[in-house]
Amino acid sequence: MNLEGKTVLVTGSASGLGYAMIQAFARKKARVVVSDINQEKVDQALASLKSEGIEALGIPCNVSDEKEVEHLFAEVVKQTSRLDVAVLNAGILRDGKLVSVDRQTSAVKDKMSLSQWQSVIDVNLTGVFLCAREAAAAMINLQSPGVIIPISSVARHGNPGQTNYSAAKAGVAAMTRAWALELARHSIRVAGVSPGFIATEMVLQVMNQKALEQWQQKIPIGRLGKPEEIADTTVFIAENDLVNGEIMEITGGVRV
Repeated sequence: MNLEGKTVLVTGSASGLGYAMIQAFARKKARVVVSDINQEKVDQALASLKSEGIEALGIPCNVSDEKEVEHLFAEVVKQTSRLDVAVLNAGILRDGKLVSVDRQTSAVKDKMSLSQWQSVIDVNLTGVFLCAREAAAAMINLQSPGVIIPISSVARHGNPGQTNYSAAKAGVAAMTRAWALELARHSIRVAGVSPGFIATEMVLQVMNQKALEQWQQKIPIGRLGKPEEIADTTVFIAENDLVNGEIMEITGGVRV
């Protein structure tokens, strides 16, 4: 796909990986749409992009809310008359062990709460489902080829302390393959990205720092990934028409 003039929506794009993706697609002369959980974050991102010479549309959306997701995609089509690429990037962390045990007494002192579990599933799994559904419906109604790029994670293989996140990202990977088979007849490609540990605000500030340091020691290249390295991968998927049904792991070799 030639991205020039195409409409590209990235969820969770007011900061971090999503913001880097917006920048990367804008460099390809695509018409980019920023979406994040509230208007303030979207406005801040639009102002920052404008200072870089990038014009973008901005539409707030809580991806775990079905009505808001339906509104988001309806607005994208209404304002741009098309939808060519949808990157499903919005996600949150609510890390914690399934059960935490006191080392001195060997008694259970804490458990992952249902709200910890459900909040991550709602955003990282259900949110991806809702956005993919609406993206596919829009592309089919427009009778236009498109690309859907769900963002999974290396955590899909199972990370200690991330039961909720791992389960959600494994689900995203499975859905990606299912959708690639379902939607091919409509000229819609679906391929995902499975990032490793990337130096974003969410990882650096929210993730347990001791765990992050331990993981970093396991990365053969000796460093965390950069947001632009993941962003460039999403652009590659969009541009390369042969990529379909794949989950591209971009991790610096953490699972080698």
